[in-house]
Amino acid sequence: MRTREGMAVTRARGRLRVKPPELSTRQQNHLVQLRAAGEHSIADLAEMFSVFRATVYRTLARDQATSHPKRSRR
Repeated sequence: MRTREGMAVTRARGRLRVKPPELSTRQQNHLVQLRAAGEHSIADLAEMFSVFRATVYRTLARDQATSHPKRSRR
């Protein structure tokens, strides 16, 4: 609870530091296009962009979530 309070104070002052993304928006779009083409595996993409496979999976999952929102069930 004290940590959250401290973060809120820091955020209010505009000093909260967040880790920058490993891939730029342009790189993320390129990664998604390469994967959609079906010519590269996840390991290939990770090596090409010098990131871990988990980063590739997260990028693809984020893209899928934004471009294909879940349908609501009745």
